[in-house]
Amino acid sequence: MLISNIELVPGKRVTKHLGLVQGSTVRAKHVGKDIFASIKNIFGGELSSYTNLLQESREEAIERMMEQAEAIGANGVINVRFATSAIAAGASEILAYGTAVVLEDR
Repeated sequence: MLISNIELVPGKRVTKHLGLVQGSTVRAKHVGKDIFASIKNIFGGELSSYTNLLQESREEAIERMMEQAEAIGANGVINVRFATSAIAAGASEILAYGTAVVLEDR
């Protein structure tokens, strides 16, 4: 499955447009990590536990989007974007969405 954040893929042509597909995940912060992040915030630096949490969330959202695309017969998703929103205190959603297409070599 080809995933791209651009509308046209060099060397490929879109032969069929299958519509919008999306995948999301909602994750909550871990209390222990939250306490450590608060301490780290005082001294500065990367909050690597949150960086890892967000990376895992993006990967899961992409995987779910790809599964949805495959289910409708796509072999590519173009114009992929991410969005995030707060669901509750300490929990947020990561959403990946794009246009499912059938691509062929030129």
